[in-house]
Amino acid sequence: MSTKDELAKQIVEQMLGNDKFSQWLGISIIEIKEGYSKISMVVRNEMLNGHGIAHGGITFSLADSAFAFACNNRNILSVSLDTSINFIKPTNTGDILFAEAKEIHNGKNTGLYHITITNQHNHIVALFKGTCYRTGRRIVNESI
Repeated sequence: MSTKDELAKQIVEQMLGNDKFSQWLGISIIEIKEGYSKISMVVRNEMLNGHGIAHGGITFSLADSAFAFACNNRNILSVSLDTSINFIKPTNTGDILFAEAKEIHNGKNTGLYHITITNQHNHIVALFKGTCYRTGRRIVNESI
């Protein structure tokens, strides 16, 4: 693992440690690399909407966390400018969801990320796009 990827992982671990909502979702980190993240969670019964399927906000929030982990892991505090999601398939209690964030553009002031959300059967359940603004502030002191 490169030093940049080690720093990226350190940043994401700190972010997750401070992120009570992502903790409530039960997010697990699968892989972190500079400009990239892959995370997962299990859909729980209390996450269902009135139709008995996972509330769209759950899938959106998983994707949003993957987006945040990918766009912040270069140690430049980045905030969301614009996001959108397309829901492809419903998800249910017990489904394992995976969100994979890939960097499309890494600019000085903005970044663009595509996040694919799949289930345990590797079926795409949603597609998310996020644009972030880079504040120029550091997240952690670079000790690596």
